[in-house]
Amino acid sequence: MIRESTSKFVKIRCPKCKNEQIMFGKSSTTVSCLVCSKTLSDPTGGKARIKARILEVLE
Repeated sequence: MIRESTSKFVKIRCPKCKNEQIMFGKSSTTVSCLVCSKTLSDPTGGKARIKARILEVLE
């Protein structure tokens, strides 16, 4: 049986430097901006708590 995953990648924008990057929606580690190192999301055990603007959900 193939189980369809509901996990998605999201494109987010850093509120500090406006850098756009892609992250996994259920990230199990802290995600930081690649330019200014601001923390953009924290793991929660399920979906990540995203602290940046979500621009797009990628399929």
